[in-house]
Amino acid sequence: MLNATLSIVNANIVTLNAKQPKAEAIAIHGGKIVAVGSNDEIRKYINKKTTLIDVRKRTVVPGFVDCHIHMAGFGRSLETLELRNATSIREVQRRIREFVKKNPDKNWISGGRWDQERFSQKRYPTRWDLDYAVSDRPVFLIRVCGHIGAANSRALQLAGITRRTVVDGGKIDLNEETGEPNGILRENALELVWKVIPKPTLKELEETCFLACKKAVEAGLTCVHWILGSANEVRAIQKLASEDRLPVRVYLGIPIELLDELVKLGLSTGFGNDMVKIGFVKILADGSLGGHTAALKKPYSDQPETQGMMLYTQHELESLILKAHTAGLQVAIHAIGDHTMEVVLKAYEKILGKPILKGHRHRIEHCSVLSLSIIKRMKRLGLIASVQPHFVISDFWVIDRLGKIRARWTYPFKTLVEEGLVVVSGSDCPVEPVDPILGIWATVARKSFPEERLTIEDALKTYTANAAYASFDEDKRGTIEAGKYGDLTILSEDPFRVSAEEIKEIDVDMTIVDGKVVYARKPS
Repeated sequence: MLNATLSIVNANIVTLNAKQPKAEAIAIHGGKIVAVGSNDEIRKYINKKTTLIDVRKRTVVPGFVDCHIHMAGFGRSLETLELRNATSIREVQRRIREFVKKNPDKNWISGGRWDQERFSQKRYPTRWDLDYAVSDRPVFLIRVCGHIGAANSRALQLAGITRRTVVDGGKIDLNEETGEPNGILRENALELVWKVIPKPTLKELEETCFLACKKAVEAGLTCVHWILGSANEVRAIQKLASEDRLPVRVYLGIPIELLDELVKLGLSTGFGNDMVKIGFVKILADGSLGGHTAALKKPYSDQPETQGMMLYTQHELESLILKAHTAGLQVAIHAIGDHTMEVVLKAYEKILGKPILKGHRHRIEHCSVLSLSIIKRMKRLGLIASVQPHFVISDFWVIDRLGKIRARWTYPFKTLVEEGLVVVSGSDCPVEPVDPILGIWATVARKSFPEERLTIEDALKTYTANAAYASFDEDKRGTIEAGKYGDLTILSEDPFRVSAEEIKEIDVDMTIVDGKVVYARKPS
């Protein structure tokens, strides 16, 4: 019999294993669970060398997984200007000035996460608004959705953006009177500014990624589906892993721009090890609802002059999916609008054939504006629905944006589950808070269209068992049972025993990855 290197006792263990739903104690040897049972049953695995943790009846669940997170962006957001809760353009200007005063050495003022729907003016901040706050250095502030940015005059000048600049798959807004760029950039137009912002050194990127990882484990995460912003992030991740500074498992989401490099190297989904491995190739097919750039079948209710924009043609999308699929890579497509959903489904139908090829586990990210027919097509194709529960809270304007009928079928989590799809959850951080507890609360205590609320168990599965399936790891994690990784999240309260509203008050007391405590909350 193996002696436990770590053991948890006196616990309320929610295993999500149907054969043994509840338990009191767990024995872990090395990085794997060797036994789950009563305190008495686990006592025989404990000796003097065992790290023994008495959790005093607190709740233990399988380690949380965030299935859609921009980790480097999250790390940067912790160091840049924060405008998430700004309620006016005047407040934006004030915060810019304060940030400049505190950071006199920063050549670029970046960050953002503003939402014009929260502004009293209900409009985007223009270059002239930003110039009024600071004009002697470039300012570039991204909307909370990540699909629209506001640049001041200095930033536009450095990026070479004029009234004549044209960009495929994007838009540069012009002032109606003068015809000059007003500072608002949409979709691919953002890249014109990104490419002139000085890139961080590898050491700086490592520390940014480490900071994000530290915050992730504090939120109870044991694994992240890490959507890369650049190839250099892989080097940073490798460096952290080699120095034993990587506290979470990483499933890489690789931008489609790097597909040819993956194919050239012969790398496919699953390549790597237990801590870091290649996951999916991500394709951005449209924009966001908040920025009116998600592609809809009919015009936006509050801006009837637009239906959003697709970033690829049908043929282009099919070619990319086919290349990735043929190379043995899982595909994850960002699709928010209902028009985009139908284009994506048509592409998947063509690639996967009739009968549908099984076992691919391709995904659609966000799956925002749906219909029952779209959901049934997703099920027939065997697609994974990768959703962001906290959007329900942040997109408080969705009825104004889409009208009540379409809003009813926006983020229909319960219908997705009842129709038999595998639903997984993520934060899209830094778009939304990294905390999976808030995601569970958002789905369980939902106020808008409460008929789409999930049960606590179903919500929990989207962050655990279903998430493991999405990365081909259902035999390794996602439930608490012998033979699986010692990845656990310990909560201050049992989400099954508190009211729906009280779920958001639950704290993460401890996070265990690979049988090691990577985070422990200090007692209050």
